[in-house]
Amino acid sequence: MARNKKFKIVGLGEVLWDVFPDYKKLGGAPANFAYFSQKLGQDGVVVSRIGNDPPGKEILGSLAGLGLGIDFIQIDPKHPTGTIDVKIDSSGQPDYIINKNAAWDFLKLSDNWKDLAGKIDVVCFGTLAQRSPGSRRTIIEFLKMTGKDVIKVFDINIRQNFYSKKIIIESLKFAAILKLNVEELEMLRKLMGYRDKKRIDICRRLINKYNLKLLCLTRGEDGSLLVDGNSYFIHPGYRVSVVDTVGAGDAFTAAMVIQYLRGRTLEEISNSANKLGSWVSSKIGPTPTMDGEIEEYLQL
Repeated sequence: MARNKKFKIVGLGEVLWDVFPDYKKLGGAPANFAYFSQKLGQDGVVVSRIGNDPPGKEILGSLAGLGLGIDFIQIDPKHPTGTIDVKIDSSGQPDYIINKNAAWDFLKLSDNWKDLAGKIDVVCFGTLAQRSPGSRRTIIEFLKMTGKDVIKVFDINIRQNFYSKKIIIESLKFAAILKLNVEELEMLRKLMGYRDKKRIDICRRLINKYNLKLLCLTRGEDGSLLVDGNSYFIHPGYRVSVVDTVGAGDAFTAAMVIQYLRGRTLEEISNSANKLGSWVSSKIGPTPTMDGEIEEYLQL
């Protein structure tokens, strides 16, 4: 794809409130991903569902305040806006309690979603929003309606027990890019019955099995491993003072995808993604204001 093109990039799935002990922040991996895509100069689009309640109205206002559109946010008349209770440990790592029967568990394939599916360059999705059968069907149908050249990013994003082998395999069959962390890779190795011990070998097996164009393994403060069909690149990460890591992975994904679309090398992709992800982990909340630093990241 052209290096200077402005891409239409969708985050499909959950939008919610991350409720911390002393404050709350707009969250949900798809929404965070769309936010960072937008801040990096692309057309970031959140595709989700909220309740017809005060927290839902707050989400609409917050999305607008972040420069994101609300045309593809459905309003559910029966179910509440999603929330996740977040606790941060002494090392900045989050622990999540995800409340059930949220509006995003009831995604519907509306006419404007169908129209959108034919106009996008990228869609990022995960396992969490597929925890309910209805939303799972909607997500799969949306993926099927996208063009053959659309890059489908499976950010596996395992949370609690909201996944299954069936969901993961079906999602992998759609994916061009897979992103996961070390714990998720080990979980996947066991789930698939792989006996490989080296991470690179597990990654290669997944690439070959599911015809992936790119696999990204994030390693926390130790950086990342990027693997494609021909080569790989290990990035050591950037050292920052970690405040909390919520949203850092979504920022990483946004930078990674945009650089991939621009035809960058694995090293260039790794540098950009790790740089932005590290910066976010040094800030409070999943969608920190980037106005002071945005020019630097727009050069990614």
